[in-house]
Amino acid sequence: MNILFASSEAHPLIKTGGLADVSGSLPRAIKNAKQEIRLILPAYPAAINNAGALKAVAKLDLPGIDSAVTLLQGRLPGTRVTLYLVDAPTLFDRPGGPYSQKDGADWPDNALRFSLFCRAVTAIAMNRAGLDWQVDIVHCNDWQTGLVPALLALENNRPGSIFTIHNLAYQGLFSQAQFQALDLPADWWSMHKLEFHNQFSFIKGGLVYADRLTTVSPSYAREICTPEYGCGLDGLLTARSEFLSGILNGVDYEVWNPGTDRLIPQTYSYRSLDRKRDNKLALQKAFGLPVEPGMALLGHVGRLVDQKGIDLLIDIIPALVQRPVQLVILGSGEKSFETALVQLSQQYPRKLQVHIGYDEKLSHLLEAGSDIFLMPSRFEPCGLNQLYSLRYGTPPVVRRTGGLGDSVTHTSSTTLQKKTASGFVFEEASAKTLLKTIDRALYYFAQPAIWKQIVQTGMKLDFSWKRSADDYLALYRKTVSPQRPETEKQ
Repeated sequence: MNILFASSEAHPLIKTGGLADVSGSLPRAIKNAKQEIRLILPAYPAAINNAGALKAVAKLDLPGIDSAVTLLQGRLPGTRVTLYLVDAPTLFDRPGGPYSQKDGADWPDNALRFSLFCRAVTAIAMNRAGLDWQVDIVHCNDWQTGLVPALLALENNRPGSIFTIHNLAYQGLFSQAQFQALDLPADWWSMHKLEFHNQFSFIKGGLVYADRLTTVSPSYAREICTPEYGCGLDGLLTARSEFLSGILNGVDYEVWNPGTDRLIPQTYSYRSLDRKRDNKLALQKAFGLPVEPGMALLGHVGRLVDQKGIDLLIDIIPALVQRPVQLVILGSGEKSFETALVQLSQQYPRKLQVHIGYDEKLSHLLEAGSDIFLMPSRFEPCGLNQLYSLRYGTPPVVRRTGGLGDSVTHTSSTTLQKKTASGFVFEEASAKTLLKTIDRALYYFAQPAIWKQIVQTGMKLDFSWKRSADDYLALYRKTVSPQRPETEKQ
């Protein structure tokens, strides 16, 4: 199959979140399965700088911009995957992030920027870019690519389309005036198409028009069909549930593998767990905590936002530090949460230390050096850190939501007997329940033989991208000869 994989970010070219990890790893896994997959991104400065050798292979005349758009071709670094970058300097060659300015405010012309990107993807998908390449499947990801399935629906003899929801909370909403300025079909301004509460919704382009919808875990696929998690789109998703499936994200074990990780002081495996202690001591030193090998060291990496349940963790810190534990936190986000954590670390310096910001090396050390990983998310489409923690022998404490519940098996007498226990799972998003679950983890941490079993069970689990890629390949095959959705027939 010939597959065009469209995304707004991909590691190691440019990254703001988990979408980049998926877009940097899944195409390689598909390529390794002997399929012809090509990745396409906007040509941000960082993407151009990190891509290596590039050559111009096409000029595209697209609506909405006066100058020609250049298509650059190279390779996704470290892979055999062909890379395309859509080079429109007036839209993408600017400082700041891919979606926002240096001050954090969204680029005011994001609707124009990503509509042009979607038109470029569509031109390649329809073999109108002079590449002499016939696409079978276009795999779109998140709202920035949402117009591609809608644009393809206007075409005859189009390829099949798949749209993956990585986080439904981000929808690409713009004003009616911005919609009208994009020269899109006027009848798209309809609640049955791309209008959403008097706004223009990019994500609805994918949800309404794609042949198949996926999201990044089986549980999240069910959750988004409910009012609690559907962000106002649960009715549409329920109506299209026949075409919706959840495929759990994978982990790049070439990057996240304690046996080969160059970013940690001491490599180890489930057969050499005694070596993990060296990383614990290094983590305590790195965060300025007292070096106490026998004390349980809890770790958390993530965005400091409400979604991640960081407020629940903040609420229990005064009680938690009364227990024989230390806590290290790495992340950034809402200023109120950052301030609260810094103040608490000053109040309990021997028990809690915080690093505001993100540091790749420190995140690897935290996964390797912690005894227990805390991830009390209110919602989590898939989650990656719990998968890293399992491989690094750091049993996670997670809330049963999205991919967290799909990947972590709660420790109980039954799961211990079956040797499937890999972590600790709680239901209610409350500080009281979180603290109770941590206490349960500490109870087993104090029993070395049982704890070793839990650790080794998690380390042996397979969350490789090959498993996920096999599921996507099966879906691609179902979608190669698309049946036109009812929304296209209307």
